[in-house]
Amino acid sequence: MALHKATDHKQVDDTTDLFAGTVATSVAAKNRMPENASRPEAVYQLLHNELLLDGNASQNLATFCTTWSEDQVHRLMNECLDKNMIDKDEYPQTAEIESRCVNILADLWNAPAGATAMGCSTTGSSEAAMLGGLALKWRWRHKRLAEGKPADKPNIVAGPVQICWDKFARYFDVEIRQVPLEPGATGLRPHQLADYVDENTIGVVAILGVTFTCDFEPVKELSAELDRIQAETGLDIPIHVDAASGGFIAPFLYPELVWDFRVERVASINASGHKYGMAPLGVGWVVWREPELLPEELIFRVNYLGGDMPTFALNFSRPGGEVIAQYYLFQRLGKQGYREVYEACAATARYLGEQIASMGPFELLYDGRGALPAISYKLKDPENAGFTLYDLTDQLRMRGWQVPSYPLPANRQETVIQRILIRHGIGRDEISLLADDIHRALHRLTAGTPAVLPDDVSRIGFHH
Repeated sequence: MALHKATDHKQVDDTTDLFAGTVATSVAAKNRMPENASRPEAVYQLLHNELLLDGNASQNLATFCTTWSEDQVHRLMNECLDKNMIDKDEYPQTAEIESRCVNILADLWNAPAGATAMGCSTTGSSEAAMLGGLALKWRWRHKRLAEGKPADKPNIVAGPVQICWDKFARYFDVEIRQVPLEPGATGLRPHQLADYVDENTIGVVAILGVTFTCDFEPVKELSAELDRIQAETGLDIPIHVDAASGGFIAPFLYPELVWDFRVERVASINASGHKYGMAPLGVGWVVWREPELLPEELIFRVNYLGGDMPTFALNFSRPGGEVIAQYYLFQRLGKQGYREVYEACAATARYLGEQIASMGPFELLYDGRGALPAISYKLKDPENAGFTLYDLTDQLRMRGWQVPSYPLPANRQETVIQRILIRHGIGRDEISLLADDIHRALHRLTAGTPAVLPDDVSRIGFHH
């Protein structure tokens, strides 16, 4: 039986209770590797206890990311811990399942009938968006050089985008022309495009699920405006749809909304499997309308893993479990299941929006209707409210809720808003508890005493 010495020099063996041994009597080496090995149960318990200091993921209403998964997903992920997604020769069935997912998404996003789906999995929607942007840049450069024109000043036009597009612009030497939000708007509007696009524009990014406000930008209308600009100027500017969140919402909640490859100007679409795709953290997707839209120069072939394999993701080695989990969810839920889950989420978002609107000091920017299952709101009169949304965030955090407060971007930074997302695994009862806690927090912030709700019997005896 293995023996380990604790710091108090007691002999510790495998029968010693964890809290009579290392866990209770040692401080973990924080910034250097310890000299000796330890019992696995002891190290597990030590880390488990440290991680309890993190927030409760199910109460994190700031994140788009999946925080709940079925047991079967956990099992499949565990079975794929040793599978390298990039090694398609060694793990051909995992590669086949990735290909199936790409085809499922191409079909879901209405790729042209008969076209061969071109796309791949990534570590998330940020990497997928960058691949879409790189393809836009390379195609624009090909065209410019073929016309004998300079290709050294590419730009990309977008509204209030997620930080990955700023990274793309900086990393790959592209000017980002971020169109300011107009008063009352929740995203890029078509009539704004003419002032920002020119012959150096590699593409326009349309957001299906704006990070700040949760609304959808009007892809079809943006395309129509680019059609008008082309008719006047000859500029043929493609669209990349960043559907990080909405790509797994629109097909099920709003099937009649035309935003995807039904719009001919849409060249590529990215989405996050680990957001509203419901897969565990670590998977995103990018799909092109047709293979020709992915320049050959962006495809690399490697043979040192055992076969001649093309790769065009930014990352290389990564686990295959997230892709397997995504395929499991496609098979497990089908279109009916995804629709039912998000109908329930959307109904809960609308319920919360109604609760927030009825409380008095808030004005909804997005009420949960027509886009993501979420809401966003601001203070009606921030100067005279007696508190800020940042104060409300702090109050809610004391109950474990993570509800972000932040300023809107570009030209509306004086407006501070809050956003609450409803995901798979978040039920109506949980959200009713959040609404109660917001109500109590408002009372504390404005009156300085805890509020007692009419049905809050548990607190009546403790009212001071």
